[in-house]
Amino acid sequence: HVQLVESGGVLVQPGGSLRLSCAASGDAYFRQCMAWFRQVPGKEREEVAFINNNDGWKKYADSVKGRFTISRDTSKNTLDLQMNNLKPEDTAMYYCAADPWDCHSVSNINFWGRGTQVTVS
Repeated sequence: HVQLVESGGVLVQPGGSLRLSCAASGDAYFRQCMAWFRQVPGKEREEVAFINNNDGWKKYADSVKGRFTISRDTSKNTLDLQMNNLKPEDTAMYYCAADPWDCHSVSNINFWGRGTQVTVS
């Protein structure tokens, strides 16, 4: 089906920038929408940014609007997340997700990467 591999997570100072990348492979039908989620221990996984690969429509969590940008490179089959003005509360494991229909509901998403750790301190 689909394989997703995240990269780019590191330790960064507050106010810094970071770019995460997700390398995707597999049938494009199963990647009609893609998203970035994040999770900290003891809390639910939350959606950070979403993109519809059919029309390019994007959606962001209120907590990251104006700071994060989701983008795709269809030629390279990658999904990126540019993160600027990072805050300590952005510290989390970041996951790439893909699905043919619903990329908003954690329980409905069919394909997940293993995650990449972002620490802002």
